[in-house]
Amino acid sequence: MTNLLGVYLTLLVGPNVPVPAPPTLLEALQEIEVQHDEAQASTFQMTFHVGRSSPLDLVDFTLVANPLLLKPWNRVVILVTLGIVPQVLMDGFITHQQLAPGNEPGTSTLTVTGEDATVRMDMVEVPVEHAGLSENLIASKLLAPYAKYGVVADVKAPPTVDTPSPNDRTPVQLGSDLAYLRAMARRFGFVFYVTPGPAPGTSTAYWGPQKRSTASQGTLSYNLGHATNVERLDFSYSALRPVRIKGQVQDRSTNQVQQVDTQQSERTALASQPAGNAPDVRQVQFHGTGFNTEQATARAQGRTDAASDAVEGHGELDALRYGAILEARRRVDVRGVGQSYDGQYYVKSVTHRLRIGSYTQSFVLSRDGVGSLISKAHG
Repeated sequence: MTNLLGVYLTLLVGPNVPVPAPPTLLEALQEIEVQHDEAQASTFQMTFHVGRSSPLDLVDFTLVANPLLLKPWNRVVILVTLGIVPQVLMDGFITHQQLAPGNEPGTSTLTVTGEDATVRMDMVEVPVEHAGLSENLIASKLLAPYAKYGVVADVKAPPTVDTPSPNDRTPVQLGSDLAYLRAMARRFGFVFYVTPGPAPGTSTAYWGPQKRSTASQGTLSYNLGHATNVERLDFSYSALRPVRIKGQVQDRSTNQVQQVDTQQSERTALASQPAGNAPDVRQVQFHGTGFNTEQATARAQGRTDAASDAVEGHGELDALRYGAILEARRRVDVRGVGQSYDGQYYVKSVTHRLRIGSYTQSFVLSRDGVGSLISKAHG
């Protein structure tokens, strides 16, 4: 464990089971960047100072040559303690190494980059049949082999559970496990990602709807004098993002042509004036065959839900001033920017940057429109 002036950092690394990093590695650490994003794998990047301070370094840099430390495919666990309880910030695998030797003493650096456990799910493309299984059961099946990496599956049932008869059709996977999991999630406007923790060496693979109804994190306050805990914050509103899906499908069960029509998002509303409820919303034609009416409607609704967030916020905060670690893929409240943009938001992504004496977080927020749903937000 090392103290970054108010933030304690614990680094575990190793080829199989990661163990506490030796003091020499922690002393060489210059910077860590970790990114959590709803739509893609979580990533990390660590930069170390490397030098030739001993006779062994004349042959090769010790941090580069040591197979127990920063070699590709070694596992890395990063924990941050801001307060009392340690929080797992990353659990992943090194996938890239970059050495930048310097001509001047003390200028050589080694940078390693990696991804969370989803990188293991994207290593093999193989055709697989999933006879008689609905999408949520397929997701559970695909995630089971990754328990050896400490991955625990959290799979939610979609609004329409389709359990195909083997005499009717058989779902066939042609790509990697990761590609298939994401493709199935998109059918319903679902998300798929892996969250590190809660305990070191474990992760949770979540396949389901956005967690917009979770308890809110600490409030982001802006332009409120001594109560301000956000250094930068701006918002944008895109009226072209929301869509309604309309069209027809020939129901494969009855062979009858049925209407498909989505009116608005079914995700939990975070704004009092959702953009998808306005009279001028883009209408997109439904295209799809081989579905029954219920399945077609579920896919159309999933696309409407996924496109519902017209408002996006970008900002940056100092974690020490905020007093907590802002987490991606959860809800947060905003106040101090006016009634239109105050209120509840979903945190789409967070980038953590840790250096000696500095822990900053840049973030992206989203929601379905303007207008606060909570009275305390304005002010």
